[in-house]
Amino acid sequence: MARAADPPRAPVRGEIMPAFLRKPVLSDRGDGQTLAESGRGTGFMNDMAKAPVIARPIPFIDLQAQRRRLGRAIEEGMERVLAHGQFIMGPEVAEFEAKMAAFCGAPHVISCANGTDALKLALRAHGIGAGDAVIVPGFSFSASAEAVVIVGAAPVFCDVLEDSFNIDPASIAKAAAAARRAGFHPKAVMTVDLFGLPADYPAIEAVAASEGLIVVSDAAQSFGASLNGIDVGNFGAITATSFFPSKPLGAYGDGGCLFTADTEAASLLRSLRQHGEGKDRYDNVRIGVNSRLDSLQAAVLLAKLSIFAEEIEQRQLIAARYNEALADVVEVPRVTNSARSVWAQYTIKLVNRDKVQANLKAEGVPTAVYYPRSLHQQPAYLDFPEADGGLPVAESLSRRVLSLPFHPYLDAATQDYIVNKLRAAIAAP
Repeated sequence: MARAADPPRAPVRGEIMPAFLRKPVLSDRGDGQTLAESGRGTGFMNDMAKAPVIARPIPFIDLQAQRRRLGRAIEEGMERVLAHGQFIMGPEVAEFEAKMAAFCGAPHVISCANGTDALKLALRAHGIGAGDAVIVPGFSFSASAEAVVIVGAAPVFCDVLEDSFNIDPASIAKAAAAARRAGFHPKAVMTVDLFGLPADYPAIEAVAASEGLIVVSDAAQSFGASLNGIDVGNFGAITATSFFPSKPLGAYGDGGCLFTADTEAASLLRSLRQHGEGKDRYDNVRIGVNSRLDSLQAAVLLAKLSIFAEEIEQRQLIAARYNEALADVVEVPRVTNSARSVWAQYTIKLVNRDKVQANLKAEGVPTAVYYPRSLHQQPAYLDFPEADGGLPVAESLSRRVLSLPFHPYLDAATQDYIVNKLRAAIAAP
């Protein structure tokens, strides 16, 4: 990879703007899906190859580039909702659920208000509550443990693997033993597909079966990924994902979704998300919640889903470029041949993380730390059990991880600049 000596430069007055940045022309493929093409019809991949020049500040995730790619598709979808006025559970919601099922092959897809609600609903659908324990990886966002506490159960923290950041199957049994000693009934293990890479589900499911645990997949970061040819949405008893705007498939607000092959669980989830309704909205057969995906957000997600497969391919190329350019100076993320990451984040490991992060900030390169403190070290969760032997890997990772700017529209010129400044920051005394 060529090394960029200077920051990316924006086109000056009089220059021709790159095709990628021009307002795209909308056309219809003939199957009802709107595509954004350049004026010459060269399409998404060729536009990326022409490498637009993006001015600083460098975005960490560039949602505006995606919006330019989609043209007016999002606005037109939202305008349809405004026209028909069905803002709650409108036709876009059912259409989106059907297209999500077609995308990943899950038999049942149930949308909801956000990713945290998706986790809570998943736990409730399997009767998890007071006296139960759910094993959760310590290296995760707080929503994973928060959902467990909110339904009345106790999170029990286990360690993760150094190479994948994902749950360590060997630590699950240790966490289950700790839960039993604390007086809890271990009921489930919640995997977290961190940074877009699926966890080792065959190994996890084997341990879960021996411990009598159900597997709840927290795929907030991994929808669109796969393992052994199986798409995320088809692992464990139930899968939950999030459409927070920064996710690989993100809304323009909050949103979430659940996937299951269990018809009875799917019916229960549809009832729970809408006040525990039975045959109609005024027939309340159980205590439910108000957790519905808005029609406007469904319209946004339908537009984004139409190009999601292309974006996933572009994420692979950008991750490969980073790996090639950085493997000799930092620990880069690795994906086995059996897995396909959706690269929600591109996260490296280095010993002098804080110094490097400060140097990059001074050069206009944004970074993020996911996560600076493991869950079992957070004040809110200090009283909950952890696996025998502790969580040494999770604690070590929290001191070493650093996520770089990453999105499907990261052009080569900007990426070269990031790489150049990162290498300089690492080499600095």
